[in-house]
Amino acid sequence: MPPGVMRAGCALIASLAMLAVSSPAAGAAEGELVSVSAGANGAKRMLYRVGPFEVKPGQNEIGYRVIDDKPRVDGWITRIRPDLIYTDGRVPGVDVIHLHHGVWANLSRADATWPGIPQRFFAAGEEKTIFRFPKGYGYEYRASDAWVLNHMIHNLTPTPTQVYMVYELDFIPRTSPAARGIRAARPIWMDVENQSMYPVFDVRKGAGSDGRFTYPADARGAYAGRGRRNDWVVDRDGVLIATAGHLHRGGLHTDLYARRPGVRKRAHLFRSKARYFEPAGAVSWDVAMTATRPDWRVRVRRGDVLSTTATYDSKRAAWWESMGIMVAYMADSGPGRNPFRRRVNFPGRPTHGHLPENDSHGGR
Repeated sequence: MPPGVMRAGCALIASLAMLAVSSPAAGAAEGELVSVSAGANGAKRMLYRVGPFEVKPGQNEIGYRVIDDKPRVDGWITRIRPDLIYTDGRVPGVDVIHLHHGVWANLSRADATWPGIPQRFFAAGEEKTIFRFPKGYGYEYRASDAWVLNHMIHNLTPTPTQVYMVYELDFIPRTSPAARGIRAARPIWMDVENQSMYPVFDVRKGAGSDGRFTYPADARGAYAGRGRRNDWVVDRDGVLIATAGHLHRGGLHTDLYARRPGVRKRAHLFRSKARYFEPAGAVSWDVAMTATRPDWRVRVRRGDVLSTTATYDSKRAAWWESMGIMVAYMADSGPGRNPFRRRVNFPGRPTHGHLPENDSHGGR
């Protein structure tokens, strides 16, 4: 991606800060429930679309829409799948028109790792990560919640077009028998440049060691004078139940760690790997990120320090304006392992397989 493209996208944080003090009517309320079907564990699978968005040739601007059409009753969200479609229902190729960023934020709640902005509870990029809650957990939803979608859609063609953002929810109404015993989990947004108005970093070709560059460890003075941006001090006892990473092209993996006062060695909680279906490897968006397995449970204490890192391939190319994000979910109670006594960083699984819209591959 050329320098400057992400600069517009990183206005995301400024937009969210503005929305935190704005009326939900600040953006156009658009949306439509497209279909409802049976999901897993007694959930209803509900497909919504937002838009249409007018996408100009060469567009890469950031925008937002208040989401008015969403479940009409209180309940639990147990799965979220994002996508981008033309008005006729076709999915555009990622090399033609693609979703560079989509962040779903709840204006009715505060963010855990960045107080003062709305709660960022789901995010997706070109990799189109599907987030699944393990059985027995969910994101507590209230019909009165005000949602906003912050989006960055790229049009890489000279032709204007219209697209919808779609998101599929697995939703269990609070009054459903399937809702009994579900534990609430809240989003914990971990980012290597959290609380930054411009949350990106550069990877120079040959930087790091052995053709790999890890941020912030391999970046000299990464947070000079700004405080550590990849740390978060756990605010209360709880159990981490799920996470997955987000990277840009060239990205290899993100990692989540924990430190505990009085314990010398940090605990490695999970590595989210980029699974490239592109034959040439880490040079395209034909990728899926691995997420934690359904039985991943990590007990953390108030005062523990969580941190995340992002690792990129630096042998073949430089990657400007890169990202490293891990959205984790944390419950206040439930069983879990002590990561300082037992291993928890088992390999994860890709959230989806190869997508047909990513069929356009390059050379060697």
